[in-house]
Amino acid sequence: MKLKVNDQVVVIAGKDKGKKGKITKVFREAEKVVVEKVNMRVKHIKKSTNGPGERITFEAPIHASNVMVLDPKTNEKTRIGYKKLEDGKKIRIAKKSGESLDK
Repeated sequence: MKLKVNDQVVVIAGKDKGKKGKITKVFREAEKVVVEKVNMRVKHIKKSTNGPGERITFEAPIHASNVMVLDPKTNEKTRIGYKKLEDGKKIRIAKKSGESLDK
């Protein structure tokens, strides 16, 4: 998977289509990512002797195929490519502008 934590992405499919955010967590085996303030879910915690019941809101993972990286130069969605530098280092680039995605 070409996506990494702190990448700026836009959702391209699903109920949150068009929303933008930053990746906070990546699940490589499941090919899923967690994007901040996208795919919000509510979990109900049952009342117990230790404390009252409550509702917790959290961000659920979304499949990596439903997001695209934002080009840092044009701020539009783009695909990710790779480029080898002269020193042999391999970096990720935005296909539309050729701008580096790695900092």
